[in-house]
Amino acid sequence: MIYGYAGKVLRVDLTSGRVSTEPLDESMAREWLGGRGFVAKKLWDEVTAGTEPFSPENKLIMAAGPLTGTLLPSSGKLHSGCLSPASGGYGDSNMGGHFAAELKYAGYDMIIIEGRAGLPSILVIDDDKVEIRGAGDIWGKGCIASEVELKRKLGDDFQIAVVGPAAERLVRFACISHDFGRQSGRAGVGAVMGYKNLKAIAVRGSKAIPLKDPALALKKGEELFEAVFAKPGYKEWTPYGTAGVTDWVNEVGAFPTRNFKSGYFNGYKGIDGQALRDRIRITDKGCFCCPIPCGKYSTGVVGGKRFFVEGPEYETIAMIGGDLMLPTIEEVAYANSVCDDLGLDSISAGSVAAFAIECYENGIISKEDIGRHVQFGDVDSAVYLFEQMAYRRGIGDLLAEGVKRAADRLGRGAERFAIHVKGLEVTGYEPRNAAAMLLSYMTADIGAHHNRSWAITYDIAKGRLSTEGKAEWVIQLQHTRPLFDTLGICRLPWVEIGFETKWYEEIFPVITGLDYSWEQLLNISERIWNLTRCISIRHIPGFGRKDDMPPVRFVEEPIPDGPTAGGHLTMEDAQKLLDDYYRLRGWDSNGHPTREKLQQLGLDFVKI
Repeated sequence: MIYGYAGKVLRVDLTSGRVSTEPLDESMAREWLGGRGFVAKKLWDEVTAGTEPFSPENKLIMAAGPLTGTLLPSSGKLHSGCLSPASGGYGDSNMGGHFAAELKYAGYDMIIIEGRAGLPSILVIDDDKVEIRGAGDIWGKGCIASEVELKRKLGDDFQIAVVGPAAERLVRFACISHDFGRQSGRAGVGAVMGYKNLKAIAVRGSKAIPLKDPALALKKGEELFEAVFAKPGYKEWTPYGTAGVTDWVNEVGAFPTRNFKSGYFNGYKGIDGQALRDRIRITDKGCFCCPIPCGKYSTGVVGGKRFFVEGPEYETIAMIGGDLMLPTIEEVAYANSVCDDLGLDSISAGSVAAFAIECYENGIISKEDIGRHVQFGDVDSAVYLFEQMAYRRGIGDLLAEGVKRAADRLGRGAERFAIHVKGLEVTGYEPRNAAAMLLSYMTADIGAHHNRSWAITYDIAKGRLSTEGKAEWVIQLQHTRPLFDTLGICRLPWVEIGFETKWYEEIFPVITGLDYSWEQLLNISERIWNLTRCISIRHIPGFGRKDDMPPVRFVEEPIPDGPTAGGHLTMEDAQKLLDDYYRLRGWDSNGHPTREKLQQLGLDFVKI
């Protein structure tokens, strides 16, 4: 018996309609832990070189972790991965809610979805009973309506993961939605699910998770909850959730504004956490077993239309509010609700819309191309562009490809306005005056994403433009933060209220029986990081240093206003950061792990 795990893998071949189970290999659990580790190892083992993201041979893998569903604080995380439609290489995304715990209660640690269904389908998992059913009645519907309909048909106790119209049309930044507002948003995992003609997955479970020491696990779990509640930051965090960081990010000059032309938005008070709480919030909402509910159910009226939405979270406030310069929290939340129902990653959607508007301002895209006048600060422009993208109408067919591909096709200087790394749009932190944060975006394995290494506070503490010591800190964060994704728990207690990692080190052997130190767990996280790099090397021709380059705007255009006006890092700084990073990682000058490094990490099977 493998403690902490459900013990089975569910394999679904949509082409043949065959469903099978296989035991979870004990060495897989010991060496890769779960979540992100399972995703990476299965993608390496089962997806061969030359596979296209939009092909039956690409696999969508969903995995919980050993701590998922064990009644520890914030233990409800699911990790989904595939070859990314955004980058062509390794892609994954993490989602909260209740799906992951329910999957383990149904008896599965992982779902491997392969092939492609001939007709729109849903996968229904009810403990040991697994069926592929038709989805013709909800194909074409939005995420919210689809989830409502499936719960009406199957029962409220089913947990649903669903895709919307954007995924059905293969928008490269389409997401998977769950629980009316949680998303696997990044890297286009929803687009792969849509390509496979899989509209939804519904799961219900009634089984127990075997624990090494159930009585001690209960006792330690109670201690963990008490420790969370005792943290000084607990009462400050809960009322606002992630939206509460808006003021701080703006005040330090890191708030994306007008397609990252600036890091400061004069109108930030109209869209910050206080505005959310005072004007649109109905109630707080937490994911599975979460004592610090960051979700905010909200409602309001914009243009005579009533909206309901979970959020907005900070990233949406940044990329739809600041980057598109919307002046009110109501408008941000309304645009957020549109993205949620269409199944668009609100980070990428905001960035793509900002790119389109700046191209329009500079004459690269005409009014005839777009179909109407669009401008920053106008919610109707934002919603119009979101709908065009999701349905691939007119210019939306180009924008649905993401800013990198759209800029490559448009030419005429559009590349300067395409804010991305590896084809993935940059998230909500302006890094031109933050060397570690810039390096974090440059080297994140799926493309520009803060969740791998949120290093901007280190820049502020150690000198924003200094490159010294920054690579070492980024690497440390890139092992620590993704480890939470591997264990199947949320990192926000650690990030936001200072919950010590010693608690996880103490509880891990109580759950699993594996007496791993925190350092040993970090070593496994490093192994996973190197494997995800090798997956991209395998699948993207010529992948290497050139793919770690920052957007041109970040190294050539000084910030025009705000507290960091006038400064920026140069391309020479970026190259030095990469040199330091590759050296410390044990990679060659092209960013490829050396044979010695692979052997050191137990990755002898990797050939690149």
